Amino acid sequence: MESLSLLLDGFAGALTFENLMWALLGVLLGTAVGVLPGMGSAMAVALLLPVTFRMDPTSAFILFAGVYYGGMFGGSTTSILLNTPGQASSIATTYEGHKMALNGRGPQALGTAAIGSFVGGIIATFLVAMFAPAMVRLALQFGPGEYFALTVFSFVAVAAVVSNSVLRGISSLLIGLAIGLVGIDSQSGAQRFDFGIPNMLDGIDIVVITVGLLALGEVLYVASRRSSGPDLSAIRSGTPWLGRRDFARSWKPWLRGTAMGSAFGPIPGSGAEIPTFLSLGLERRLAKRRAARGKGVDEFGSGAIEGVAGPESANNSSAAGTLVPLLGLGLPTSATAAIMLAAFQQYGMQPGPVLFERNADLVWTLLASLMIGTVLLLVINLPFAPLWAKLLRLPKPYLYAGITMCSVLAVYAINASVFHLVLLLLVSALGFAMRKFGVPVAPALIGVVLGPIAETELRRALAASSGDPSILVGSGISIALYTLVVLSVVVPLGIRIWRGRRAVQAAPIRTDEQVNG
Repeated sequence: MESLSLLLDGFAGALTFENLMWALLGVLLGTAVGVLPGMGSAMAVALLLPVTFRMDPTSAFILFAGVYYGGMFGGSTTSILLNTPGQASSIATTYEGHKMALNGRGPQALGTAAIGSFVGGIIATFLVAMFAPAMVRLALQFGPGEYFALTVFSFVAVAAVVSNSVLRGISSLLIGLAIGLVGIDSQSGAQRFDFGIPNMLDGIDIVVITVGLLALGEVLYVASRRSSGPDLSAIRSGTPWLGRRDFARSWKPWLRGTAMGSAFGPIPGSGAEIPTFLSLGLERRLAKRRAARGKGVDEFGSGAIEGVAGPESANNSSAAGTLVPLLGLGLPTSATAAIMLAAFQQYGMQPGPVLFERNADLVWTLLASLMIGTVLLLVINLPFAPLWAKLLRLPKPYLYAGITMCSVLAVYAINASVFHLVLLLLVSALGFAMRKFGVPVAPALIGVVLGPIAETELRRALAASSGDPSILVGSGISIALYTLVVLSVVVPLGIRIWRGRRAVQAAPIRTDEQVNG
């Protein structure tokens, strides 16, 4: 009850005209940078940091938090409409969201993304306000061994978001892991897969990879098919409001995605990519199970609304969860959180357990303003869904030329380097080849994002134990995660074998007379 009372006091401080204006400005800026590949909320907060030096600390952090939330949501717009995620946390939304847009359901995809972001943000922020101390204790339980188990579990979950071919899925994952190893080894300093090119020492930027594999790879693939490409003239710009059937299919994924994002958000190093992909995999498995029982149709692969609702709610709920280690431990778990930590230090404050005592007014006003910002995001973006969807009604040559131009400018703006444009072209060719031969792109992206994390945590764990591998299963968390890994592999295999035997038993037995006659 004390936390609830403090949160209500925070609302009293946040619901002033000045703070509401800063929250509105923050979500508008965040949404704007979220739709631009390569920008992201981290860059926007970094650019605002010197500008806000003389601002009141509470107003400044309300602005930063609005930019953070707005950026997490903004990436879904281009993910759905153009198959180009604004930032890495929006990658999972592209797979079903873009297919919905191509099927004339862009407004519904944007609508369920907006509502899912609202649901995830509100619930997760409330949970952070109520249970921040317990979440801090959970985050402290994760060491290198637990992180490695978490990444292994995420790799296994890839099987839920790939095509039916396990071999192609594993091949794609290995491609992503190989790309993720390019550059200098963070542990030993050794150079790997750089081909003697100094520009490769820093690795391949995630923006180059996502834009190349998803956006330009799709452009090349569509261009190669010419008249057989998607019919964008079928795009409707109807109302964004979800019908009764859409709402019935979305509300459970919203809650499941929120639960997943809230669970992973406070864990340092987990990021938003893990819960969004896990949510996508979970919804796909549940859809297959419902279809097998005759209780619905599995639309995954052709535009399932569950594949948008789950990842988007997981995305925004994990954003709220990252505030737990930042405020409670002084430990940033994302680039944006790291810049916000610098902002705290700029104002002479050190995040940690004492922050809730020394600067309680700021903390609770900030948490309340996050809820207000989430409401503002819904109010601003939901009515504009039909307008955004009209972008896809442009003639295909102009639309894909625009995507190509924006992609090239986004990559060039990162480093102003022609080399990165050449690298973008090579990655785009890889994305085109993967589509041409039916190799799924999702596992490659997961390998790129999580591969370096898995390697680093494995080596840290082995270094801490002097090479003893038992540290990898030395806690209940690790054992639980590995148990889930085994179940994820064994249970589907067992179900497949059982169904095969039932099908054989149910098949009519043909006699010799029937065979010869």
